[in-house]
Amino acid sequence: MSIRPVKRIIESKPTIEGAGVKLRRAFGFGDTEEFDPFLLLDDFRNDRPDDYRAGFPWHPHRGIETITYVLAGTVDHGDSLGNRGTLGAGDVQWMTAGRGILHQEMPQGDPQGRMHGFQLWANLPSSLKMTEPRYQDVPGAAIPEVVDDDGTKVRVVCGEFWGKRGPVEGVAADPRYLDVWVPSGKRKSLPVEVDRHAFAYVFAGSGTFRSASKPFGVLSEKAVDGNDILLREPVGDRSLVVFDRGDEVTVQAGEEGIRFLLVSGKPIEEPVAWYGPIVMNTQAELQQAVAELRNGTFIR
Repeated sequence: MSIRPVKRIIESKPTIEGAGVKLRRAFGFGDTEEFDPFLLLDDFRNDRPDDYRAGFPWHPHRGIETITYVLAGTVDHGDSLGNRGTLGAGDVQWMTAGRGILHQEMPQGDPQGRMHGFQLWANLPSSLKMTEPRYQDVPGAAIPEVVDDDGTKVRVVCGEFWGKRGPVEGVAADPRYLDVWVPSGKRKSLPVEVDRHAFAYVFAGSGTFRSASKPFGVLSEKAVDGNDILLREPVGDRSLVVFDRGDEVTVQAGEEGIRFLLVSGKPIEEPVAWYGPIVMNTQAELQQAVAELRNGTFIR
C-alpha cells in the first residue's frame, strides 16, 4: 500500500452566488485539472437566514452533473421539466443536466435558522454532454453507514466502500463520495483507487493528513519565545486537502475528532469551456449553448 502524498492544502474562500447567498468555495472556475472529473465544490453553511434565503433562482445547466448533499435545514428545488421537491438533512440529490435544464434551489434553513450543505459539480464526457436530463433523489435513510471497530463512521453516498454501496448509480464520473468521521485521537487509513484524482474537505473537528510517516498540516508562521518559526498546524474546518497519486489516504484525528468529505473520480481528460453551470468542450459549443439560451431553444 502507498500513502497518497498531500500536494497542498487550501482554505475555502468566501463567495457570493445566486441571488446573494454567502458561501465558501473550496475550488471551482479557472484551472480544475487536478480535480478532474470534478469542477467545483461549494460549502453553503450559514446560521443567518438573511445570508441564504434569497437562494439560487432559475438558472441553466448543461453538460454537467450536480450533487447536492444537505446536512442541516432544507432546500426546495424545482426545474423546467416540472419536477419539484424538498431536500432535508441527510438527503442527496444527483442531477444530470445533460443537454439542458433550468433549475432553482431555495434554502430554507431549520427552525433555528441554520443551513448547511454542499454542492459538487461533476463533468460529463463529450459523448454524454447532450444526454437526457435526469434526477436521483436519495433520502438520508437510504444512504448506508459503516462503523469500524475503532468508531470510524463512513456514510457511502456513491461508490463502494467497506462492503457497502451507495444508492446513487449510473454516474458518468464513476465517483466515490464519502462522508467520514474519525474519532478523537484515532489514526485511520482509507483506500482510494490509484488511478483516480482525490481530495478531502474538512468541515468539523481537526487533524493531520499524512505523507508516508510525516504529518502534513497547514504551514504557518508563529512567534515562539521571541523567535519566528514555521509550524504544521492541524487541518481544520473549511480546509481542502488535495492528494497526489497512491492507493490510500491516512489521517490522524485531533482531540475533537475530524469529519470530512472524501471524494475521488476517474479523470475525463477532455478540454473544458465554461460559462457558469454550462460546461462544454469547445468555445464554439459554448457559444452555441449561450445563443440557444438567449433565443429560447436551450431546452429540447
